[in-house]
Amino acid sequence: MFPVPNSLSPSRVQSFISCPMAFRFASIEKLPEPPSVHTTRGSLVHRALELLFMLEPSARTNAAAQLSLDTAFAEYQTNPEFTELGLTEAQSRVFFGESSSLVDAYFAIEDPTSIREIGLELRLEAAVGDLTLRGIIDRLELDADGELVVTDYKTGRAPSAKYEQSSLSGVHFYSFLCQAVLGRRPSKIRLMYLKSGDIIELAPTEQSVRAVVTRTTAVWKAVEKACLKNDFQPRPSGLCNSCAFKTWCPAFGGDPSKAAAEIQRPLATVAAS
Repeated sequence: MFPVPNSLSPSRVQSFISCPMAFRFASIEKLPEPPSVHTTRGSLVHRALELLFMLEPSARTNAAAQLSLDTAFAEYQTNPEFTELGLTEAQSRVFFGESSSLVDAYFAIEDPTSIREIGLELRLEAAVGDLTLRGIIDRLELDADGELVVTDYKTGRAPSAKYEQSSLSGVHFYSFLCQAVLGRRPSKIRLMYLKSGDIIELAPTEQSVRAVVTRTTAVWKAVEKACLKNDFQPRPSGLCNSCAFKTWCPAFGGDPSKAAAEIQRPLATVAAS
């Protein structure tokens, strides 16, 4: 039996849906996961764009964006999310170059001087019964009519049409949070794929907001049941090859009960040395 969590975020909801066993390791047992170049690069670019939008609109030039990236990169020099990648000097240059290209690509999508942002990396949370739903909005802005718009930056590839709707589940979640906390439903939610320049957007409705509550409550009930019965089933997929917990997954002959001790053992050894 595991303690039942009392909060969920979009990423945790998707994690449980994708693989309950991986959710157990990361979100219930809270076992550490090594950072990846992909996720760290995404965090760095998000930080650079956050710094860019802290400037006055007229100052949001491409050169200013690159200076913002320099500042973000300097911040990351001592951040475990970056240092634990163990990059060589040459690899670090490639990493920074790829991040710079993504920041450059942003300017081909929209003009930042025209954006009326009212929230950056905005943390919101709302209660649904005994459950707290929380999330971080990359950018909340006002459109020309004064309506709310949620924008979520993506540094990976845009999904195929088959997976487009599932990719919007997170921003639907943010739409619910805006309505619950700010009292206003966004007129538009957008996923902005920097690498390709693609934008996926739609207008949330009262029905889509209700669906977030229904879906998230159902996921939480499933999480609760899994915790009480210690029944987190693995769901093998293409994601398994990059899963930090594959060694302990029963789908690959592993013993999940050993994960916590074996992952923490190297940390304890280092601390004792």
